[in-house]
Amino acid sequence: MELRHLRYFLAVAKELHFGRAAQGLQMAQPPLSQQIKQLETELGVMLFARTKRKVELTAAGQVLQQEALQLFKQLEQGVKKTQQAARGEVGKLEIAFVSSAMYSLLPDYLKQFRAQYPQVDIVLHELSTQEQLQGLMDNRLDIGFMRPPVDQGILQTRSVLQEALVAALPSGHRLAPQQQLTIGDLQGESFVLFPRAMAPRLHDQIITLCDQGGFSPTVVQQAAQMQTILSLVAADMGVTVIPKSLENLQRRGVCFRPFAHPTPQAEVCIVWQQTHIAPTVKTFLQGIL
Repeated sequence: MELRHLRYFLAVAKELHFGRAAQGLQMAQPPLSQQIKQLETELGVMLFARTKRKVELTAAGQVLQQEALQLFKQLEQGVKKTQQAARGEVGKLEIAFVSSAMYSLLPDYLKQFRAQYPQVDIVLHELSTQEQLQGLMDNRLDIGFMRPPVDQGILQTRSVLQEALVAALPSGHRLAPQQQLTIGDLQGESFVLFPRAMAPRLHDQIITLCDQGGFSPTVVQQAAQMQTILSLVAADMGVTVIPKSLENLQRRGVCFRPFAHPTPQAEVCIVWQQTHIAPTVKTFLQGIL
């Protein structure tokens, strides 16, 4: 039994008239009648009760009509989903990010993408830059939002955010009343920073900024997550310098102050494998780049 047999059967079942069904199928009536007989012979049942005056579905024919309609409906849905998958409208996206990306541009990107492509399953991972790079190289991740540099040859990179650095102080700090600071104001303070391995360029930018202020920061605590760093600042363990977007954390006990002078620009890049681009990745990138 082939799909064409079921199409012919459904046409006759709908019209209950072989002539009209043949006309709708744009074929002659005798070949249509022959195809229906072949189907009945293969199934071993009568599908139509025929008289000179009318054609009716048998009980077996009624069952086959319902099943065939359901089959073609599922087939149509399958074809539609296949086409959507090829266009990147259904499927899965494994997206990794550094914490600061979630407090800046990533929520807007996700909101926009989910509104347009609700059938794409997005799985999020908060990972360091090095962890993201390894995941992309191993094909465990599709897209990464990370701090540069990215020097792997098979990875494609595009800058999506550049922002100033700001100071984060305990709310009761002596410098808190000031609306702006210079980096020199932080000389002699205890610093809470992240390990350099977590984001080498950003770490070096902070150290360079301190050098420009005439001092080398005294790092008394280190933490991998920005939320933890700000919690330590709130606990009066020290001060820190962070990308401006992290002000959106609004941690109680912490105040943020901009610098009165230019600072290095903290950068976030979107990174993906240029040799392994799934349709959903292409769709996501088209909405951003």
